[in-house]
Amino acid sequence: KVVILYVMRKGIYTLLILVFTVFHSFTEAQDMEIDDSFVFELGLPNGFVNAPFKNIMQGVVYVSPMYQYTLKSGILFGAGVHYSYFNINQFRINQNISGGMHNGAAFVKLGHEKFWTPSLATDIGVKAGFAQSAFVTDTLKTMGITYNSKQSAYIEPNIGICLAADVNASFRLTIGYAFYGFGYKPWDIGINSNLGYSASELNKSTSYLIVGFGYSRYFNGKKSSNSGWDEE
Repeated sequence: KVVILYVMRKGIYTLLILVFTVFHSFTEAQDMEIDDSFVFELGLPNGFVNAPFKNIMQGVVYVSPMYQYTLKSGILFGAGVHYSYFNINQFRINQNISGGMHNGAAFVKLGHEKFWTPSLATDIGVKAGFAQSAFVTDTLKTMGITYNSKQSAYIEPNIGICLAADVNASFRLTIGYAFYGFGYKPWDIGINSNLGYSASELNKSTSYLIVGFGYSRYFNGKKSSNSGWDEE
């Protein structure tokens, strides 16, 4: 499992570099006027702040599709969902436990999106909503617990650096930081011990950094009069 996770991590980072190298080489000068769009983000999450969560849970995937509408001023409003999964790192605990943590959230987004050059844009915003987390492990199942569930508020500041591929699409590098409104504890996955972590460490919010890439499809993308795109 460790080898598979390592390969997946390397694969995601390699794909990030490849996507931006290829599409940057094909971008042409253009001015974009956008309004509504569909955005899809795929990334690799890594735990922070809460010590047991950072050490025990290993991020595998983060996926977030959303719809957003951008005003002429650049202010955007959006809504979407996300899913993330963290696997248990057995090398960090003294028990043989298999399983992980599934997270699903629904959110609204407020932010600002703007093309600063003919092909380069930024998308800066905050996602906020409600999250449902489910811990599923073989240890919990032996205790008669199908899964351990937690509900909480969710907030994620994020930034996207976008490169236009054509008048209706762009690819982006995304960086986000998600906060959940609960503190991760070892007994969430069935460990009957605090594993030496202090109460202050256990009570810190569960949070993680996301680095990934994304795709935007502009439903009403337009070119300005001085762009290099041909009329359709």
